[in-house]
Amino acid sequence: MEFIVIIPARYASTRLPGKPLRDISGKTMIQRVWEQAGKSAASRVVIATDDARIESAAREFGAEVCMTNPDHPSGTDRLQEVAALLTLSDDQIVVNVQGDEPLIPPTVINQVAANLAANPQAGVATLAEPIDKVADLLNPNVVKLVTNQQGIGLYFSRAPIPWPRDSFNQLAVELPEELPGEYSFRRHIGIYAYRTVELNRFVTWPVAPIEDSEKLEQLRFMWQGVSIHVADAVENVPAGIDTEEDLQAAINLL
Repeated sequence: MEFIVIIPARYASTRLPGKPLRDISGKTMIQRVWEQAGKSAASRVVIATDDARIESAAREFGAEVCMTNPDHPSGTDRLQEVAALLTLSDDQIVVNVQGDEPLIPPTVINQVAANLAANPQAGVATLAEPIDKVADLLNPNVVKLVTNQQGIGLYFSRAPIPWPRDSFNQLAVELPEELPGEYSFRRHIGIYAYRTVELNRFVTWPVAPIEDSEKLEQLRFMWQGVSIHVADAVENVPAGIDTEEDLQAAINLL
């Protein structure tokens, strides 16, 4: 199995300006993401950016860089532009590794690519992990998902799914402190593997109603009938960095 990694990296960030170039124990965030991706089995790792400062820094530490249009409406659109600029074949597997995950384990990069290769009925693959707190199940910033027995996604949502009707009475004053044990709730981890042909199709489709409602790009694929394979990550994936507190937590871990 052969795959490449593309790392989208934008300079603008409302909560953490200049995020990709922030220092984490002597290296920029984007360099640490690139190094982690380089430890995977990827045949090629490309940083995709629309900012000359990120391009310059990335070239200094030896990365391959692809400059992209600054006006893309979504990260998936940016990924597709890179695939087109690199003239990737339709069946090429591309893994999207977010540029704000400097601690991402190489094993999960390999995993999501292998899962897509092993499931030809799916056009996209992604990963999940168990939810063990009621607060996370109810948090709209934690994306939940359900799959069928074959590991194909049925839906992704910011709402709690599935809703444990008998355990969580909607009229109850207080919800249980622990999750009910009859179902394993799962949260989405934002790493994807695509076949290039699906990226090329994605940018031709209008925004889907469910995508617009939930603000989740992956729902455009599902709306168009493209199957998404989901598996639990083989290794814990530390959260991405969105705030100064997140940045300090990563520094502390290192």
